[in-house]
Amino acid sequence: MKKSVFKILNVVAFSIVTLVLTNCGSDEPDIIISQPASPVIENLQSGVMSGNLEESFTLNANTIYNLNASFIVESGVTLTIPAGTRIQAANGGTSVYIAILKGGKIDVQGTSSNPVFMTSASGNPGDWGGLTICGDATTTAGSNAEAEVGGFVYGGSNDEDNSGTINYLIIKGTGAQINADSQYNGVSLYAVGSGTTISNVAVLNGSDDGFEFFGGTVSASNLYLENNEDDSIDWTEGWNGTVENAYISHTISGFSTVFEGDKDNKNPKFNNITAVSSVGGTALQFKKESGGTITGLSLTGYDVSIDMKDGGSLTNVIIDGEVANPLLSYTNTPNVTASDFTWVNSNVSIPTSVLQGAVNGTVTLDASVSYQLNSSYIVQSGGELIIPAGTKIEARDGGTGVYIAVLKGGKIDIQGTADNPVVFSSSEGNPGDWGGLTICGDATTSAGVNAEAEVGGFIYGGTNDADSSGSITYLVIKGTGAQINADSQYNGISFYAVGSGTTLENISVIDGADDGVEFFGGTVSASNIYLENNEDDSVDWTEGWNGTLTDTYISHTIAGFSTAFEGDKDNGNPKFVNLTAISSQGGTALQFKKTSGGTITNIWLEGYDKNIDMKDDGPLTNVIIDGVAASTSADYKTGTKVDVSAWSWKNAGL
Repeated sequence: MKKSVFKILNVVAFSIVTLVLTNCGSDEPDIIISQPASPVIENLQSGVMSGNLEESFTLNANTIYNLNASFIVESGVTLTIPAGTRIQAANGGTSVYIAILKGGKIDVQGTSSNPVFMTSASGNPGDWGGLTICGDATTTAGSNAEAEVGGFVYGGSNDEDNSGTINYLIIKGTGAQINADSQYNGVSLYAVGSGTTISNVAVLNGSDDGFEFFGGTVSASNLYLENNEDDSIDWTEGWNGTVENAYISHTISGFSTVFEGDKDNKNPKFNNITAVSSVGGTALQFKKESGGTITGLSLTGYDVSIDMKDGGSLTNVIIDGEVANPLLSYTNTPNVTASDFTWVNSNVSIPTSVLQGAVNGTVTLDASVSYQLNSSYIVQSGGELIIPAGTKIEARDGGTGVYIAVLKGGKIDIQGTADNPVVFSSSEGNPGDWGGLTICGDATTSAGVNAEAEVGGFIYGGTNDADSSGSITYLVIKGTGAQINADSQYNGISFYAVGSGTTLENISVIDGADDGVEFFGGTVSASNIYLENNEDDSVDWTEGWNGTLTDTYISHTIAGFSTAFEGDKDNGNPKFVNLTAISSQGGTALQFKKTSGGTITNIWLEGYDKNIDMKDDGPLTNVIIDGVAASTSADYKTGTKVDVSAWSWKNAGL
């Protein structure tokens, strides 16, 4: 029976062959025998993505594709994904990903109104592996290197290699953990060439990097990267493409960096980069010999702007035409904003109660709102910040990354009252929690015109001694003095070349890790100043400041402070009318360095081990107290104490 069946099958097969051969050259159409679809194609037709795609295929935008395993596009094959297509990845960790092998292509045809989605159901970090593309461009890893993800082969000698096109793609929930040292990224680009087009891509909620470039020459534009838990953009192995227009957002703590550059520096370019953090952190990190050129950088909210991780040269990093400077915060007006990416439909937004970024016009706060200062908040030239009576601003315990600054040409108007003072403070008000308030003006200073401040690298100084930086009345500041470096700290309030047109009255600075107030040149005066337990100097001045302080009360009840007064450098002969300084901890009251000095009228010093210290042996005649040269032996208890019993506002808190 089996032999008979075999014979019959042979006859049928012979007949078919004969029929086909007979028809050759005739007018009759050939008989086409269709081959069955491969299992991978059959799965795709059923909305399932898995396996190795060995022939080009176009997905259907009306189908939701379930990515439940690895899906690999082989060499010579193109995967086309029309606008609006949705690919839903299973929560399968490293076993679920899309990979385009060397020689393969992907064609993502999304539009602004119909982007392509690749996401897990929940979009949580680490749910799946993301998108990996391997190309034939150069990499310092060499030709036919092996990728850390999937062991895929990449790299060659064709820098113009084309791995396809990606336009309007949204990826969520990537970054599955491979091992202790490696994770998948949102988009991994291995030696991808410049013939590849990548634009309008959003990577959200990845547990590792948003984009990582492993060598290659590919460029990308219009990137939106949100809450990727390692680096938003990472590169290594000599990548030398360009990123044009990127917006990076961090609202969840624990991420690594905005940028991480590693290994050989092939000088990649970055044009128009905006990065915003509400949780501090480090912005730009460069390892070993890495670097790059950045133009149009705007950073907001980061504790550290530049980190040369392995002691590499800052000259490897050029930002807006200058060598990178870790002392600069790079809080420039952004060229790219979140509003440029409405197609992403992100749920992330910074509440109006969070103060960060730049003030370019007139901004008026609302006293009924509890404000959070999460990062830097900078009043730009021409801008004005108005703060009504009773407003309270709670500063994040973020050290040098958290401060308020008024730049040269900007103004601040603090409208507190005795019953409703304005308060700036960290939650605990501990010394060094945050950076404090810095104001830069256009008045004269011995540092010259357009000098650079030690805090923030801000520009200050000019020729207008009557310059106005606004008005401050009834302000309480607590917990300032964050450490910048071994030599510098923020103060409670730093006045850089602030002019006499500025109004300062009824100001209290408490528990600062450095100075209470410090004047760097300028002509500004102030009245009713209360300074308590500031750990360096209560009042410090330098660079020829020549204003007047009227009614100043200084209190020291905690050991370890430096002085009540410290005068430094050129003596602009500032005036002090009605000065009271009282210590329960001993210490030095008034210290004058080099050629510094001043004129004091009505002084009361109490509880100090030393009243006058001419630190560098300057002449006592530089310091005139109640009409005569200062004396190192006088007790200075002949004046009338400043009465602060009615200053109930001075200890106001959040």
